[in-house]
Amino acid sequence: MRAARLISVVLLLQSRETMTAGELARELEVSERTVYRDMEALSAAGVPVYADQGRGGGYRLVGGYRTRLTGLTREEAEALFLSGLPGPAGDMGRAGALAAAELKVLAALPASLRDAPARANQRFHLDAPGWFGETGPPPLLRHLARAVWDDEIVELRYRRKDSEVTRTAEPYGLVLKNGTWYLVARVGGRHRTYRADRVTAVRPAGGFFQRDEDFDLASHWREQAGAFVRSMLREEVTVRLSPAGMRALRYAVEPHAARRAAEEAGEPDARGWVVTTLPVESMIVAASELLRLGPEAEVLAPPELRERMAGDAARLAELYRGPDGPPAGRRRR
Repeated sequence: MRAARLISVVLLLQSRETMTAGELARELEVSERTVYRDMEALSAAGVPVYADQGRGGGYRLVGGYRTRLTGLTREEAEALFLSGLPGPAGDMGRAGALAAAELKVLAALPASLRDAPARANQRFHLDAPGWFGETGPPPLLRHLARAVWDDEIVELRYRRKDSEVTRTAEPYGLVLKNGTWYLVARVGGRHRTYRADRVTAVRPAGGFFQRDEDFDLASHWREQAGAFVRSMLREEVTVRLSPAGMRALRYAVEPHAARRAAEEAGEPDARGWVVTTLPVESMIVAASELLRLGPEAEVLAPPELRERMAGDAARLAELYRGPDGPPAGRRRR
């Protein structure tokens, strides 16, 4: 445990040049006293650690000292290459940089770990786009990625349903969700989300922006994604589901709605049927989704949805009954 932490200390000082004992303690989740002991251990082992005193001081490595990655375990080395994500990196125009970085890491690994990238590639592959989706990245993704990397203010032309709008934006980050790229940008002092494939033009607006260092892209995305789902599922219906209907529900409705229905399901009756509340986008959408479950679901409320479902079921039965014949379930002799 301590050996791994000492390696982390050296790598942190290599990447950040100077860090105080407090900064190291927070990064490593230890006490400052532990940091002081670790520095003494590193110095005794021959690592040239130097402490600058006074304001702006801290620990640093002397003379551009670098360490080879001999402290990596096999699991760590394989995880490192597994996280490369060559597809998305290539979409953003960074495939060459990623390949060069992997070569440098590979050269620094001991001989016993040189097979780490091959083992990872043989066992795992990331195919980000969803089924039946468009192939290839959005046309202007690389321009957006360049602006994100450079903190450059840009003028975006964005396609809405039947019109286009122009926005001056500070591009904070890009998110790949289920095969679709999204741009998170600050516009008018607020962070907004835009689908990258709807951006029709990207032009430098002149100048660069000062990034808010407290902004966390992953946290922002989780909050916005959750808020979006909640805003979409504005209404609720009460349904009665068979065991088969409960199992099939996750294939018929949004994942968030299926989870909520499972959490609020009551005790099963003698036949295993349960009554639960299902959040839905609208009554029209709810009818379409619940019809997929066929006779494994019964709408109890609201009354207008129950009537709609009964009407749709009657029309469906009439369609299969035919103009003057028996239902399809009864074969003619």
